[in-house]
Formats: sequence, structure tokens, C-alpha cells
Amino acid sequence: METAVTDPVVGLVLEGRYRLEERLARGGMSTVYAATDLRLHRTVAVKVMAEHLAHDPTFVGRFTREARAAAMLSHPNVVSVSDQGSDQGLVFLVMELVRGRTLRDLLQARGRLTVAEAFAVLEPVLSGLTAAHRAGIVHRDVKPENVLIGHDGSVKVADFGLARALTGTGQTSHSGGVLIGTVAYLSPEQLERGRADARSDVYAAGLVLFEMLTGHPPYGGDTPLAVAYQHVHHDVPAPSAEVPGVPWQVDELVARTTRRDPAVRPLDAGAFLADLEDVRTDLGLARVPVPTGRSSAGPGTIRPTNRPTRPRHPSDPGPPGEPGTEVLGAGRSSRGRGTSMLPGMGAGPTTDVGGRRPGLAQHRPGVPHHVRRRRARLAVAVVLLLVVTVGAVGWWMGSGRWTQVPSLEGSDRSAAVDLLQGAGLTPVFAEEQFSEDVPEGEVISADPDDGEVIRGTDVELVVSKGPERFSVDPALVGQPLEAVQAALAEQVPWQVTVTEEFDEDVPVGSVTGFDPEPGTELRRDQPVTVVVSRGRAPVEVPDVVGQGPDAAQGNLEAQGFTVTRTEGRSADVGTGQVMAVSPTPGQAAPYGSEVTIQVSLGLPQVAVPDVTGMSAREASAALEAAGLTYSTSTFITGDRVYRQSPAAGTVVDLRSEVSLLLSFG
Repeated sequence: METAVTDPVVGLVLEGRYRLEERLARGGMSTVYAATDLRLHRTVAVKVMAEHLAHDPTFVGRFTREARAAAMLSHPNVVSVSDQGSDQGLVFLVMELVRGRTLRDLLQARGRLTVAEAFAVLEPVLSGLTAAHRAGIVHRDVKPENVLIGHDGSVKVADFGLARALTGTGQTSHSGGVLIGTVAYLSPEQLERGRADARSDVYAAGLVLFEMLTGHPPYGGDTPLAVAYQHVHHDVPAPSAEVPGVPWQVDELVARTTRRDPAVRPLDAGAFLADLEDVRTDLGLARVPVPTGRSSAGPGTIRPTNRPTRPRHPSDPGPPGEPGTEVLGAGRSSRGRGTSMLPGMGAGPTTDVGGRRPGLAQHRPGVPHHVRRRRARLAVAVVLLLVVTVGAVGWWMGSGRWTQVPSLEGSDRSAAVDLLQGAGLTPVFAEEQFSEDVPEGEVISADPDDGEVIRGTDVELVVSKGPERFSVDPALVGQPLEAVQAALAEQVPWQVTVTEEFDEDVPVGSVTGFDPEPGTELRRDQPVTVVVSRGRAPVEVPDVVGQGPDAAQGNLEAQGFTVTRTEGRSADVGTGQVMAVSPTPGQAAPYGSEVTIQVSLGLPQVAVPDVTGMSAREASAALEAAGLTYSTSTFITGDRVYRQSPAAGTVVDLRSEVSLLLSFG
């Protein structure tokens, strides 16, 4: 193959997986190859960045953004990106391979499409853009070169290299003074303020619809500045002015979607698609297949219906393979061929002025009279348009470019956006703030908040998050005090106080509860009381005197006490019964403390006194004093104790009897 000979990249295997087989298209920034995925055995498209840009972080970043933006989308009308990498000095993307042609190819072959055919192409384009907008992504480079039409009639949006995520309602579309895009399809807000949002894609899609119906973009010029000026200062003409028979409803659709003020365009591609369906319904327009440019003459044949007869102007969109995206910046550029400078808007490499609306042709011999008459009327209309334009420019430079900042007090987010966009201003949302006075979702403040400002000015809105409230986590109950204090301090600096209470279930030193209760919504400065357990409350010692030792011990342990037994003797409590308790019954003692019970071994014991030689009277008194009883018997006659039993010094139980033998003495 000639391609394999002339292109040294063909045949390379990137990252050991993608073998480049055939060059499909080449532009100023990248070249697209058909490749074989050796791992999955499928054919893919590999987009390789131009060598002179591979070391430029700006363009490498664009490649990376394209991969990330497309990877976020999974839609049948968006070209999918499956991989991105760098190998052998080549920066590349791996994409779905669409066999077919671009919409630019089709328009160059056909010249223009019928209304039904244009709708058939635009509907899937808007469907793919709707998916992007709902994912928060703005394409920023919608044009026929980025619309792929497969041989099977499938339509896919490609090249998300300029896509950016939305921030609020607007996103700066330039970096470092550089504005990137295709001049023929850039919206006025992109050219004036470097801002792009979903409505900028709507504008570009409206221009694509105009081009499909007429065969060329609405504006042309010899320089990018000339084209940009018309975007900013002129309204897009009605397609029916050039193509008789285009319904007025289609003219209105083009006008609505290409308004210079983004506030009065459809909000996003989904709204554009809904308007398109409404127009289809109003016209009773039948659905037709997507035109592919193929005919029965063969797969490569292009049906030349409606092809323009005028010669190609240098400012018309270039043929396939030529780069079409422009980089407009403030400063020098040396990024490739085809550089053009755009004074007043920066400069950068460009290969496409972006298309040219054909001007009025000079009279040529053989031109029919009715054509010359129509052109004369058109010339008069142009003069009138210039007069109106001059007046409009004067109005704009005077009071027209100024607008009043609306009052946003009491407005919620969506209402504030509607009010600002209706006034021609761009809402930008700052970080939300808590407010005790403004309900959640309503605007707290706007900057600027009053007076007249230039249309398109950013108005920064601060939206209320409602009152700031905190609550104590119920899971903190039962945890140690130190852990709870650390958790509370980490969450919010409440005014925390600690109190102690007895608790039957929570261990000593752990938290039993809070005041207010956990889960209660609290302000930042509201006091919180942490209740800490002192353990179980003291228990009153029960009276177990007179009970058996086992029964007494069981009763005491049931109250949480530990029991120690001792023994003693009692004249009042029978043997084997509890005769004493310490602490005293009825006294409060700490839960789990020790209680001592004394078990009776019987009566107390005493030593028998020696009463031998005493008179009976003296002996009885001594024995009674010792707690003993006595009995007497007489040997011969007398009242002196001759003998006693038990003998003196014997230890006997209290109240034991001592026998006395009396005799004459």
C-alpha cells in the first residue's frame, strides 16, 4: 500500500496492543489511523497527536480531556473512547471506528440537504449532545467535521477534545489568553467573553442546521476577524432567503437557536431537540433515512444532488483531512502550518476561517433577468440592513449594552438564574453558606446586587444552605468519657459540661446520656451536657440476722454484695444462725462491697468459778454472777460447799448447771 510506504507510523504497535494499519485522515493537530486491537481482535480508530504538539502541555491536556469527556458518556450517538496513552513518543487515543464519512464530506458532495434529511441528521446529533449536557459536559466545537455518518446511517458526535465540564452556568473556554474553536461556529459569548456553556453548543448546532439547508455557513470573510465580527453583530439570516421552499417554522427554529443573546436560546441540546420535534409535528414532516451519500452505483459513489455550482471560496470549510479547529490567542504561535492572526482576539494556528456565506455575485452575461432583479432587491435589503445595523450598534454602544441587575431577594436558585438570564447576565454560583434567616435554596447575596451593568457580566450568587445544625451521635452513649469528648471536639466546638449520675447499666466513667437528647438538632453555640456514670447507686444492707448462713449469703449477693462468713456465740441466736451483720442492717453500702455475717456456734462459754468453802448463799451468788445455774445436795448436815462439779476452772456453756455438795463446815 502507498500509505504504508509514505507514512512511517503505519505498522507500529502501540503499548504492545494497537497495530496501526491504515491512515484514514490527517489534520494539523492529529492523524487518525485504522488499527487492530491485538488483545480483543477488533478494528479500532487510533488518533495520534501531531509530533510538533506532543510536547505542548496544552494540546496534550486537550487529548486527555477528550478521553475523559468521552469516557464519561455512553450513548449511541457519541463516538466512544476506550483508551488513551503514550508510547514511542506518540500521544494517542483509541476510539470506536466509524466506517463512513463526515457531514462535511456529505455537504461537499451534496451541496445541501432537504429539510427532512437535515432533521434526520440533526436529531441524533442533538441526542448525543443532550447526553453530554446532562453529564455536565460542553462540547465547544460542534461543526460538520465532528459529525460522523456511518455507511449504515448511524450518526455520531466526535472530537470532545475541547470539551469542558460546566461550573455553575458558565465556563471559561480559554486558557492563558488562548481561545480555541472554529470561527465559523463560535458563539458570540465565546468570542466576546471566552465563555461557553450548553447554549454555545446550541448556537453551533443551529449554524450546522443552517449549513445543511443552504450548503454553506451563514457568515464568510477573508479573515477570521471578519467572520467573528459577523457572529457578534449580525443575526443569522433565514435559510428560506436563499433556499425558497424552506418552511417559516424552520426559519424560526434557526433564528431561536442562533440568537446572539444566549439567555433567549434553548437552555441545552435537549430543549433544542424538543423544539425540533415540535417543528416536525407542526409540518407533518415524515421521517427519512439519514443520507449517507452512497448510491446503488457502488459503495464509494456519492449522489451529487443539490451540489453548489459556485466555485469554492478560500474561506469555505476545507476538504476532509484538513485541520478545522482554530487556536486564537494573544501572543505568538509556532504550532504548525497555516497560522493566521486574529487582531483583537489573540492569535494562533488556524487552518480554517470557518466557511463563507456567498456574497452577491456581479452581473454576468447570460444571467436571467428575474435573477438580476432578485439580486437588486437583495442589494436594497442589504443597504437597509446596514442602516438598521448602524442604528443597532449606536443603541448598543449607548444604552443597549447596559442592563439592570434584578432584585433577587427571596428567589430560589432556578428563579435567580431565570431572572439574571432574562436580564442578559451570567449567573455564577459561589460556595453555599449557612444562614439562620434565609431558607435553604434561596439567594443570600449577589455581587453585584444593584445598579446597571454591561450585559453578559457575571453575577456571583451565594445560595443558602439553611440554618447550620448539628446533632450528637447516639452511638456515643456508653463510650468512655475521654473518647466522647474527643469526638465532640472534632465535630463542632460545643459548650460541653460534664455531670455524674448513678446508673444501673453503664460502667463507671462511661457516658450514660446527653442533654439535649442525642439526635436533637443543635446550633454551634448551644450548650451540651454529658452525663457520666458513677456506677450503681449504694444498696441498703438487708437484715439477715437469725437466718441460716446460706440463705443469708444468697440474699446479700442478690443485692450485689460479696459475703464473708465468721463465727461467734450468742445467748440469743440459736446455733447455726446468723447472729450479726457488718455493715449494720439498714445502712447503705456501695454496690458490690463486702458484707460480713457472723454465724452462731451456740451459747457463750464461761469458766466455772471456785466456790469450794463458800456458804451456800455465797456460792449461789458467785455462780449466778458467772451465768451458771446450780443444784445442791447435803452430806450430813451443813451449809458450806464441800465439793463442786464441774470443778473450778472448767469451761462450760453459759447457763450450765454446777452441782454443789454441802456439808458441815
